[in-house]
Amino acid sequence: MKYLCLVYLDEARLDELPDADCVAYDREIRESGHCVASEALQSVHTATTVRIRNGKLGITDGPFAETKEQLAGFYMIEARDLNEAIRVASGIPPARVGSIEIRPVRPIRETVAAAEAAHTQQD
Repeated sequence: MKYLCLVYLDEARLDELPDADCVAYDREIRESGHCVASEALQSVHTATTVRIRNGKLGITDGPFAETKEQLAGFYMIEARDLNEAIRVASGIPPARVGSIEIRPVRPIRETVAAAEAAHTQQD
């Protein structure tokens, strides 16, 4: 099962984490087969939030929420279950100064394709 590990931290503490630590952990979980994709994000100051309300596009500079910890990056991992995902996420270096939110990926494309295939077979 795929899990998305969202890395949150106070950007003021980012310099406490050497990039080399993050890259080393990334290599480790790629070699173990757990890492599907991972990226660090630019500063929250570069964020743009898009919303559609009543058919109108709204654009806001910055993140979608006011909070001390900001989304700093992500790891898309493959894990047998939540326990294994927690084990993998606990090794992500920013967990030492921020937090890692673990969320299962909803297989939306596969679900819709299966429903369409079942509907086609019924016709």
